[in-house]
Amino acid sequence: MPTTKSAGNGTARKTASEKMPDSKFHELFMDELKDIYWAEKNLVKALPKMQKAATSEELSTCIGNHLEETKEHVARLEQVFELLGKKPQAKKCEAMEGLIAEGQEVVADTDEDTAVRDAGIIIASQKIEHYEISAYGSLRTLANVMGHSQVAKLLEQTLKEEKNADSLLTEVAESTVNEEAAAE
Repeated sequence: MPTTKSAGNGTARKTASEKMPDSKFHELFMDELKDIYWAEKNLVKALPKMQKAATSEELSTCIGNHLEETKEHVARLEQVFELLGKKPQAKKCEAMEGLIAEGQEVVADTDEDTAVRDAGIIIASQKIEHYEISAYGSLRTLANVMGHSQVAKLLEQTLKEEKNADSLLTEVAESTVNEEAAAE
C-alpha cells in the first residue's frame, strides 16, 4: 500500500510496513528474538558440560559439532538484530533455563561412563532442539509476515541446522546408545 496524504492536513499516513516497528506484533517478535538469543548464549556455556559427560564418542562428537553451530547461531542472531537496526539484547529464557537444568540433572542422576547416561543426555538434548525448532520456526514465520525477508532467511538457516541436529541425535540413539543402555 503506498503512502498517501490525508485530506486537508498534509500529513502522510504510514504504510503497514512502516507502522510495524511500533506495533505490538513487532514488539512480540523482538521479545522472542531476545529470548532465543539468551537461550543460545546459555547453550554455548552448557553444551561443553554435556559433551564432557557423554560416554559415546559419537554422541560427544555430535554435541561438539552442535556447540560450534550454536556459536554461529549466536552470531547469526546478532546479524538479525543488526538488520532490524537494534542492538543485540538478551532476555532470560525461562524455558531454556529449565531445559538446561534438566540436562544437568540427568547427568547428576546417572552413573558415569554408562549408555544410560548417554540416553538421558540425548533425551535432554532433543528437548532443547525441539524448543529451538519451535522458536525458530515461529520467528521465521513472523519475520515473513512483517516483510523482513533477509531476517527470515537467516532464521530459516538456523531452523534447518536445529532440525539436522535433532536428526543426528536420533541416529546416535537408534544406532547404538539405546540398545546399549537397555542392556546395562
